[in-house]
Amino acid sequence: MNEEERDYAIRPNKEELKREHNALHTLGRELVELPESLFATLPLSERVKDQIVAAKKFKKSALQRQLRFISGLMLEEDADAIREALRLVKLPHKKEVEQFHLLETWRDQLIAGDNAIFNEILNVHPRADRQHMNQLIRNASKEAKQNKPPKSSRMLFKYLQELQKS
Repeated sequence: MNEEERDYAIRPNKEELKREHNALHTLGRELVELPESLFATLPLSERVKDQIVAAKKFKKSALQRQLRFISGLMLEEDADAIREALRLVKLPHKKEVEQFHLLETWRDQLIAGDNAIFNEILNVHPRADRQHMNQLIRNASKEAKQNKPPKSSRMLFKYLQELQKS
């Protein structure tokens, strides 16, 4: 390498390096928050897995130091493959949450007296017990009006969950 080439050597952009390191730090934090049972599906080296398990035991500043260490180790890992695997692991959970919110909405509309939802549920689930559902809806709305604990509302939600599963 002559003197001219040395003077004009291309070095990496510092801001880009910081963004990449922050992205690895965020990825490391997501991995620490992930349950250990899901680690088997992620393409991580044993050393990184061990450090993530260790990080779960730390608090505050020790956790921050461990996360910085993990993000340094992540430089040697394939971050894109890990992100994709993490996205696939979280996908079923996202569907479960959406299903949960749908059932909550149905329950609230039934208690509010929306007969269209009631008929829709009966059309989708023909084996549903109409009389039992009506009783739960009546009791839940009565409890709501009297400011009582929502026992029937919970029972209605569980019944709707059972209908979804069957």
